[in-house]
Amino acid sequence: MSEKNFERFTVTAALPYANGPIHIGHLAGVYVPADIYVRYLRQKGEDVLFVCGSDEHGAAITLRAKKEKTTPQAIVDKYHTMIEKSFQDFGISFDVYSRTSKKIHHETAQEYFQELHAKNIFTQKTTDQFYDPQEKQFLADRYIIGTCPVCDFPEAYGDQCENCGSTLSPEQLINPRSRLSNATPIKKQTSHWFLPLDKYENWLQQWILEEHSDWKKNVLGQCKSWLDNGLQPRAMTRDLDWGIPVPLENAEGKVMYVWFDAPIGYISATKEYFQEKNDSESWKKYWQDEQTKLVHFIGKDNIVFHCIIFPTLLKVHGDYILPENVPANEFMNLESQKISTSRNRAVWLHEYLEDFSDKQDVLRYALASILPETSDSDFTWKDFQTKNNSELVGILGNFFNRCIVLTHKYFDGVIPPQNKLEKVDEEMITTLEAAPAKIGKAIEEYRFREAIQELMNVARLGNKYFQDTEPWILYKEKEKNQARIETVLNLSLQIAANLAFLSKPFLPFSAEKMQKMLNLSNTNLAWQYLGKVDLLQAGNSVQKQELLFAKVEDKEVETQMEKLAKTLAQKQQAQAEEESKISKVDPVKEEIQFDDFLKLDIRTATITAAEKIKKADKLLKITLDTGIDERTVVSGIAQHYSPEEIVGQQVSVILNLAPRKMKGVLSQGMILMAEDTNGKLVFVSPKESIGNGSEVR
Repeated sequence: MSEKNFERFTVTAALPYANGPIHIGHLAGVYVPADIYVRYLRQKGEDVLFVCGSDEHGAAITLRAKKEKTTPQAIVDKYHTMIEKSFQDFGISFDVYSRTSKKIHHETAQEYFQELHAKNIFTQKTTDQFYDPQEKQFLADRYIIGTCPVCDFPEAYGDQCENCGSTLSPEQLINPRSRLSNATPIKKQTSHWFLPLDKYENWLQQWILEEHSDWKKNVLGQCKSWLDNGLQPRAMTRDLDWGIPVPLENAEGKVMYVWFDAPIGYISATKEYFQEKNDSESWKKYWQDEQTKLVHFIGKDNIVFHCIIFPTLLKVHGDYILPENVPANEFMNLESQKISTSRNRAVWLHEYLEDFSDKQDVLRYALASILPETSDSDFTWKDFQTKNNSELVGILGNFFNRCIVLTHKYFDGVIPPQNKLEKVDEEMITTLEAAPAKIGKAIEEYRFREAIQELMNVARLGNKYFQDTEPWILYKEKEKNQARIETVLNLSLQIAANLAFLSKPFLPFSAEKMQKMLNLSNTNLAWQYLGKVDLLQAGNSVQKQELLFAKVEDKEVETQMEKLAKTLAQKQQAQAEEESKISKVDPVKEEIQFDDFLKLDIRTATITAAEKIKKADKLLKITLDTGIDERTVVSGIAQHYSPEEIVGQQVSVILNLAPRKMKGVLSQGMILMAEDTNGKLVFVSPKESIGNGSEVR
């Protein structure tokens, strides 16, 4: 594929779900490489827009809300604020960080949906979908869990297995169950709008596998697997009460599939960015101009959505550019085990920033050096400590410190002139001149691990230059060696100045410190001018040494390991307590004879009407069709069910229980309910519909 020159860049980073904080797996998968790439482009002088925002729709949000016993809006407000602040504190340099709950996003997504509908892109059809018979609602893919057919992980989601990363559908799960009630879901008919991916399979084959054969192998491999298996139509709507309403007639209760609206969030965020600049049209250049290069940074779990579904949506609309690259990363493990948010096995960014308040660049460096670019990688606290102490402190910090200290010691902080160069100087200069191109090429080809090692090689070059020239030995006869000492210190400072600017994409906080010490804070050197030995002018001064990096002590690592162990222990204890609750059922009641059981006349019946009883918070007056007669039963379930939701429910009822008045209403029987250890009541009902009046034996 021939390289094309672009006028501008639109770079997106995957929208994080606003249902929890950011952890190091997210950073390594998406945000650190994306930020390095964008900072590098800016330093080259490119026109680049860096877009992200919180994804605030979908089943994950509602599940978190149920877990925390609050509303979905409260959840997204809480975590959007936390995520945005963490990114800012960590130095992720988004131009715009929006959220999909904003009006502009709802309008943009609905307009997009209507445009595709008007072009007859969607097919509307009625299908059998999974339904929770206890909670009485259709189940989004994330509401369903079961055993993964690929790796046998027992807690795979209906759309994806977090253990092996496979993209799934609920039908593929073994022994599926509802995450809401743990009930086995049933199939029930519902109508949705589908994107017929099968119609665009040939185009996707050519666009991905031929036109973009230079994409990363892991990305191409996953795409090829999907295409080889044959694409199927995919529903773009869901039966949920949280999301963007489908803007069509007869679409009550339908919202857009989160993977339809979330990528459009990139577009709506761009619109928002320019509207705030009182420029409502310029967003189009970044999404509709062929001279714009679109790059998506994502984790491998999002490959199918960004390489197959979203490009298809862009293609069928007709007005939008397609991504030029989707450099997805694999997963990062933690201490040789998978990061698990549900088990609290993670290093959360906001907690890291509290524990290591001035060490953003240490984490950036540690992660960048082990990014899971082609396969899963592993973060350990010991490696984090080694990377800091041996490389940032021992190599980069040590070289920069020596430059500043020796300049103050030998020349009172004034930059000396360059004099006659020797062979060792020329060899160093040749190596230095090649460094920016090496680093830049690696970044442009999304090889960030290689790029950051090339950066550290510049610091190694500086230390080697010191060792080769030994200015401290020359200084012992400084009058004799004055010109040589001046040249060595000048060239050493030139290396330091290059490091200050070459570090900016990777270590922005440390680069700022380096520029400050070299009195270059107000200097913006483009990448193209780096690698030279004339960045600093003789006669200018440098400031006193400021500590670039501090050692990470053993105790700090031990504290993090203890924290990790503690959170795991707490999670295991909570699970044990939950299991204990489940096992603590009431003991068996006093033994009865079979003839006693035969005295009970238990039959099936259907609730035909229900209403609350005044001044009785717990009671409902229920009318039953028993198949024999119509009768009234008073039941203490008002705090568990509303009258409206139980009409039509088939139940089991004791018909020959002696009538009695309750709050002035004559109750002629008892509806059978099951109660768990938490006090939740569930109807004892036949699994399949059966005629009213059928005996329960």
